[in-house]
Amino acid sequence: MYQGQSIQVSKLDGGIAELVFDSKTDSVNKFDARTVNELREAVTAIQNDSSIKGLVVSSGKDVFIVGADITEFGKSFQQPEEEIVKWSVEANKVFSAVEDLPFPTVTAINGIALGGGFEMALSTDYRVISAKAQVGLPETKLGIFPGFGGTVRLPRLIGADNAIEWIAGGTQQKADAALKVHAVDAVVAPEKLKDAALRILSLAQSGAYDWKKRRAQKTGPLQLPMVESMMVFETAKGFVGGKAGKHFPAPVAAISAIQKAAGKKRDDALLIEAQAFAKIAKTQAADSLIGLFLNDQLIKKKGKQYAKIARPVKQAAVLGAGIMGGGIAYQSASKGTPIIMKDIADKALDLGMSEANKLLSAQVKRGKLTAEKAGKTLSEIRPTLNYGDFAHVDVVVEAVVENPKVKKAVLAEVENVARPDAVIASNTSSISIDDLASGLKRPENFLGMHFFNPVHKMPLVEVIKGAKTSQEAVATIVGYASAMGKTPIVVNNCPGFLVNRILFPYFGGWSGLIRDGADFVKIDKLAESFGWPMGPAYLQDVVGIDTSHHVGDVLAEGYPDRMGKDFKTALDVMYENKRFGQKNGIGFYKYETDPKGKPKKLAAEDTYQLIASVQPNGTKDFSDEEIIDRLMIPMVIETARCLEEKIVETANEADMGLILGIGFPPHLGGALKYADIVGLKTLVEKCEKYKSLGKLYEPTARMKEMAAKGETYYTK
Repeated sequence: MYQGQSIQVSKLDGGIAELVFDSKTDSVNKFDARTVNELREAVTAIQNDSSIKGLVVSSGKDVFIVGADITEFGKSFQQPEEEIVKWSVEANKVFSAVEDLPFPTVTAINGIALGGGFEMALSTDYRVISAKAQVGLPETKLGIFPGFGGTVRLPRLIGADNAIEWIAGGTQQKADAALKVHAVDAVVAPEKLKDAALRILSLAQSGAYDWKKRRAQKTGPLQLPMVESMMVFETAKGFVGGKAGKHFPAPVAAISAIQKAAGKKRDDALLIEAQAFAKIAKTQAADSLIGLFLNDQLIKKKGKQYAKIARPVKQAAVLGAGIMGGGIAYQSASKGTPIIMKDIADKALDLGMSEANKLLSAQVKRGKLTAEKAGKTLSEIRPTLNYGDFAHVDVVVEAVVENPKVKKAVLAEVENVARPDAVIASNTSSISIDDLASGLKRPENFLGMHFFNPVHKMPLVEVIKGAKTSQEAVATIVGYASAMGKTPIVVNNCPGFLVNRILFPYFGGWSGLIRDGADFVKIDKLAESFGWPMGPAYLQDVVGIDTSHHVGDVLAEGYPDRMGKDFKTALDVMYENKRFGQKNGIGFYKYETDPKGKPKKLAAEDTYQLIASVQPNGTKDFSDEEIIDRLMIPMVIETARCLEEKIVETANEADMGLILGIGFPPHLGGALKYADIVGLKTLVEKCEKYKSLGKLYEPTARMKEMAAKGETYYTK
């Protein structure tokens, strides 16, 4: 009946048409412009055949439809608002044409149906789903919300409160959860999916199921009394708005669109959705979050390239059984790679096993893991005091104390007992990989694998290439990090590597502000309002004042012209007074344990007295703009330097490193994306304003050149 690149339509027995999404050019089905156009043509072909009495929609892939083609969003959303409205309206005409067919329709959902894929399923009268499948509308995670009828059809089908939860949360729903709220009509075993869909169609055709009533429910106004409606929507907007925060307007905008369209019939409601969607598509958050998604896709694509030359990792080992070693062991074992944890003292091994057990117990408590599974995972971590089984290990991660002499000794020791082809990685946060490799016989098998603390929460792993590191070793560690559920970013060796090298100029800007009289609490509050998860003083307390001080010394030695200090800093004062932050209960703030056992931040009155000793001109009130400028500009410049020096290969990876490693505000998309938002011309002008503050605020020649030419780090 119809043959396209993405869609094929054929006739089955009994006047049934089957519309199959099965892309001939991609491994998965997605709603790109071509597929929407083919759907229009396919529906027209079905409309023109009077012999058809029912429609089954299915997929020829392992999944149904993964959603819209996000690579098309960038250019589409650059258009004026009215053009985006027109695009959404035209696409929705196609979905409405499916919904308006003069006979019953059913979708068979196998695998996942997300975003536009699930909206397609919502346009049919019924939905039957495989027990292994999942559905959802994850658009808010991209800074937008459903634009193919999701805010109209879903609330009318499952109720406003359930729809708000699904849409605002952007979470995937398992089959049983979808059935519970009537988003789908049946859950069946995967092999019975098509038969079940045909059975439902037959029941609808016979009149046993009232498909016209079901359709009227979706195309009419939302059935919700006015008083209840006010309560549902206003309560939801307050709760969701508080949770999402001011930088992420999409969830509240989605609720407002549902509310505004509640009393309207389908076509009017869809127009309201399109208008609201166009507005949200033009926000900074949407631009940045879509960009981050594409950055992630680039990193995954690179990971697949590395996978072609990576060695398999069936057995891992970690040296050092502290909190970090225990976290690495937990992460490896929980994701399916058995690991040996070696230390020189029973006490340390007990600490490492206790850390892994604590993390597993927390999973059990939250219902994410059975006690049996947790026990099995723990048994995949084997504590030891000797190198007995290291001859069978594929990868060794060194996580001993951050001291070059100790690390070199341990690395040389393990190289002698490990297999000649074993890859050895150091979890150093700042020590040169080439320096650590200098005493090794096989430096080609050695590199950095820098985890961030806490290991189980932080998604980033920096994979650091030394001068002699082989591509095979890099690929093996990239593969191992990915298998651990982490996002690996490959960087070249330099003091501080990528993330810390960029973070510490930010701390440098902060130190200068404090010296010049700024209030550290005001800075923290402003940074958090800007979008950082915590302000710079609080962050250093969490990292550990001693750790921050040590890494700062390494970077000052590596980049003395801009990271060396010719004045005593507030950090120095805390360090001298052994105020190490959360780890010993007092830093810039003091800490008590809350009822859940987590550190609770409190004001420490004497902090101001201590800081006063490094404020030669007393205190001063700074504008919000100057504080943000003095914090952010050094970070942007250092990121640009890392890109220019090829420490990192692309702007995409640099920005992802900052998002995943230190919580750079996601709505701003990373330091180089932020430079594009501000405009390089404006940024260079600001640098001129602050040039008296030193090299930290001096843009690179390339930045000046780009500013003069009106260039950006990301193509529009």
